[in-house]
Amino acid sequence: MPVLVVKDGPGPGTQVPAQLQRIPIPLLSPTSDCTGKTVKGRVVHKGPLVSMGEDNYVLKTVIQEEDSQQNMSPEHSSINIILFGALAKDYSESVSQADMLLVTGFTVGNSPTAQKDKLHACNLQLAGDDAWMYVWPSTVRPRASVPRKRTSPASTEVTRAAKVVKYTYVPLSDLKPGVVVNVYAVVTFFKQPFRTKGTDYCSTLKITDQSNKKVGCTIFCDKLEEHPKIFKMGDIIRLHRVKTQLFNGAISLLTSHGFSVVTFDGTVGSPVVPRTSSGSFKFGEEDCQVVEALRTWAANQSLVPAEPCVPLSAVQPKTYFDLTCQLLAKAPVDSSCTLLKVWDGSKCPHPLLDVFVEPNTLEGSRMLSKDMANLTANVLVYDNHVEVARQFKPGSYLRIYNLHAVPGASRLPSNDSGQSDQTEHLGFHLHGGTSYGRGLRVLPEDSPDILDLKRILETFADSDINDSSMFEVWSTPPESFERTCDHTVEQVSLAEVKSRGPPQVFHVQVQLKSYQPQRLYQSLKLFCHKCKTIRDVPDDVTVGGLFSEAQKDVGPCNNGYWTLALPLPREPPSESPSRTLTLLMSSQLMGKGKEKELIFLKGATLEETCRIASAYSNIVPVTSLQGTMTLLDLSAPFLFRGTKKYYGCKQCSQLKVGESLGEGVKVWDEESVADALGVQLLQYGLLMKLELQDGTGSLEALLWRDAESFFHVSAEDTAADQEAQDRVQETMDRLCPPGSSTAERPWMDLCLSAYTVEENGQRRACYQICHTDTRSTNPYTHPHATPSDT
Repeated sequence: MPVLVVKDGPGPGTQVPAQLQRIPIPLLSPTSDCTGKTVKGRVVHKGPLVSMGEDNYVLKTVIQEEDSQQNMSPEHSSINIILFGALAKDYSESVSQADMLLVTGFTVGNSPTAQKDKLHACNLQLAGDDAWMYVWPSTVRPRASVPRKRTSPASTEVTRAAKVVKYTYVPLSDLKPGVVVNVYAVVTFFKQPFRTKGTDYCSTLKITDQSNKKVGCTIFCDKLEEHPKIFKMGDIIRLHRVKTQLFNGAISLLTSHGFSVVTFDGTVGSPVVPRTSSGSFKFGEEDCQVVEALRTWAANQSLVPAEPCVPLSAVQPKTYFDLTCQLLAKAPVDSSCTLLKVWDGSKCPHPLLDVFVEPNTLEGSRMLSKDMANLTANVLVYDNHVEVARQFKPGSYLRIYNLHAVPGASRLPSNDSGQSDQTEHLGFHLHGGTSYGRGLRVLPEDSPDILDLKRILETFADSDINDSSMFEVWSTPPESFERTCDHTVEQVSLAEVKSRGPPQVFHVQVQLKSYQPQRLYQSLKLFCHKCKTIRDVPDDVTVGGLFSEAQKDVGPCNNGYWTLALPLPREPPSESPSRTLTLLMSSQLMGKGKEKELIFLKGATLEETCRIASAYSNIVPVTSLQGTMTLLDLSAPFLFRGTKKYYGCKQCSQLKVGESLGEGVKVWDEESVADALGVQLLQYGLLMKLELQDGTGSLEALLWRDAESFFHVSAEDTAADQEAQDRVQETMDRLCPPGSSTAERPWMDLCLSAYTVEENGQRRACYQICHTDTRSTNPYTHPHATPSDT
């Protein structure tokens, strides 16, 4: 982070980089692209150096664009510059008012003092290894000349070497809250960067060092490549300018102004090669010694797994594992899923499922030798990982973290209509989210982790790649929908269905023209079997509001329950009232040693209730009504079981909270809890309206009663499980691919039930899809009907 001072006249040294482009101060805005740009002006104000802690400084200065002094007001031509860290200290020692300044490596932000000081609406912020400042002393005419470091404003005739910045590293056990520090550590856990709701990417780490203190670290960067390049647990990390904060009673680290990071392979004996995207960073012999010491210590502490990755030859069904492999080919499956075809040179002992892809969507090797085909695994990448996976190039070496070995053909599209159910075949899923470090990334070609893999794969380099068997396997048709009913009726057209009318059952062969709702989460409904009402599942905002309203009731619950009150700390803002979290347990269940099987919770937020529910079997949120415990409004869930939420019917429930809990209950599940509390349990269901078409016309039909068999999911699971939601989305994307024409959509063999409903005194025919299941046949040919709309 040098401040370089220019000496008048020619001489040896580093020139100001010719590729840098100057941007005028009036044109600066928060959206300006600052890469390779400079700003130049004369120093018109130099503020004092402010110390924020050890080796942590801030300084504010103002420059004015000299070319604009006569023609433009200060609010356009003058701008605040905020300097951080060692750069601020160097500037304080080396620069004087009236010097000419050229800065690069800055970021542009909104100036909070623009209204007060009447300067530019933005400010420049400089920190980190990429920030540079070139200074022409006030006695020197600015021009393209040799930059040199000076140690005092008066020494304009003497050139000296740039000052070497000495960094101090703090042991993790010595961290105090509220300061900016530099640390070296060993990575014990990490999550790959993921996109936040804003413009940043976020990654989280857990680190430790020789002090045996374990610390969490959260990193925010607007560019993916600026995040630490961590490939496995045990890697060494160096963090500069991270801020300490107290969170849940423990010290954690957070990125601050000027943050930079360098990582190293953690294997003892491997070359000490820094991994960073920064164009300039400091690394010397002392740093090398620190890395080696951490490697040795970590190895002796067994912090590094003996086998960080599992080869395909050792994979077992239903397990989660890390895989190092080479990408052979890839193809999009739908908007939320991408297929990766990978191998690691070893053969999985279990038969592997094949996944259909359209031939024209496949990028990479379409035809491989039979030997290579037998070693190829299909990996389905979901949700937030799709964006990353689609940037990969075939031939790249990958590491996939927390990959799930999924047995059974029901979880993956089948590849062969002639094969029987492949219940023992394995597919591989990289589920959405970042739990357990789930993610994937490209390994560099010189990574020590792929040397063995390269040697293995080289043995196949001369294999014959003209065998078309692999191409045929990859291009087999996907699953389609067929009737499962026993009706002995002949197939008819949609025109005949509408002409005959209800009540009847029809067999039709149709395509999907459109469907509602487009946002599939809106298809999830709650159904009461007693009064037959259907209602929407409330969103988290609505439910969270009900929980917040219930917190206003601070009175006690005098139901004879055993009570544990936990005062919670006051939350910001400081005027927010303190809260008490109350756990109530049935004395009746405590006498049977089953008190933890059913817990009543009062005073918690929705988020807190979900967290507690992840550790206990049944959590019932309650509030106080005139000193008596009662359930929340039944618009909110009355029961939490793990990630699942259960609702009750307002019309049919007859609450009896506080009465003796059910005698003879052996297992407390949602039905027994509902019965004990007098709640009429609502069932989850999926409700959609599908517009069907064939060559004779179109017709709208509901999918409700048999929706679960249609999608091969449970509606209850769909409410809580991302994988089940993905299954529904995948099915609809296959039947009605976004942007597709009618001719490109598959045909379905459906069973339609026709019935009559009465609305406002008028009777009309309605239709519902029933008795339809997923089967493996070719849905892309239709022997008779020709769509009228292509």
